[in-house]
Amino acid sequence: MPTVWSPSSPSRVVHADNLEILPGLPGGAFTLIYLDPPFNTGRKQNRQSTTSVRSNAPVDSDALGAHAAGTITGFKGQRYERIKGDLLGYDDQFEDYWAFLEPRLIEAWRLLADDGTLYLHLDYREAHYAKVLLDALFGRDCFLNELIWAYDYGAKSKNRWPTKHDTILVYVKNPAAYYFDSTTVDREPYMAPGLVTPEKVARGKLPTDVWWHTIVSPTGKEKTGYPTQKPVGILRRMIQASSREGDWVLDFFAGSGTTGAVAAALGRRFLLVDQNPESIAVMRERFAPLSEVEFLGPTIAIV
Repeated sequence: MPTVWSPSSPSRVVHADNLEILPGLPGGAFTLIYLDPPFNTGRKQNRQSTTSVRSNAPVDSDALGAHAAGTITGFKGQRYERIKGDLLGYDDQFEDYWAFLEPRLIEAWRLLADDGTLYLHLDYREAHYAKVLLDALFGRDCFLNELIWAYDYGAKSKNRWPTKHDTILVYVKNPAAYYFDSTTVDREPYMAPGLVTPEKVARGKLPTDVWWHTIVSPTGKEKTGYPTQKPVGILRRMIQASSREGDWVLDFFAGSGTTGAVAAALGRRFLLVDQNPESIAVMRERFAPLSEVEFLGPTIAIV
């Protein structure tokens, strides 16, 4: 497979099936990986569907087992297969979705630097399955946070509690060495400013694991017109805390390119991958002011 990226490359956007690109990338190259895969909603999404076969790229099971602290023996360990089998028996819609996502999560683990962090963005339909499987894949000691992004937009259900949040699962490659600097994160207003000192009110408070943040406004300047676009403010917190200036950030469900836009604004380098032509068109327009960003098409390979 031709090399489409190396650590000496400029920031790049690759138009391709991510599972065809990921095995050719060097292991341990990315400090932060953010993934916002298609949600398994059972509804038709306004984006190109993706079907792929599992990657045959080798996995270093000995190294993986060391990080997983005995939870599994490699990605194909007996306990992992048992857990996956249990979930398959519980939900008959689980198999197709995880046949799609599992090989990509395996690649994400391989591509994370030793001090790296994975942010996996899902909704309530898959988050609980993902937590169990990522515990088995990464090791439970590699679980860092469950972030709740809460918002108030959309239909108001009258026969159940309206679902107004997404879940972001945060896992690290090495729990003894991951990078995290909360002091770099933008602060937010206190909800009860009268209970703290004026100095604290002026400085603001650090976000917790529940993030109240509006969606991308349909009429706002941030809107690109791409379905499922995520707000700059959500990505900004992750990239500020879990990477340094000059670090590499990877998003292989790139969508509208918000991960790259935020990474560039914060002085990080990025690699984005998406196979949807609509996504690539949106990112070409979005990154037009950034002369250092290169675009690779489906038939182009540049080292």
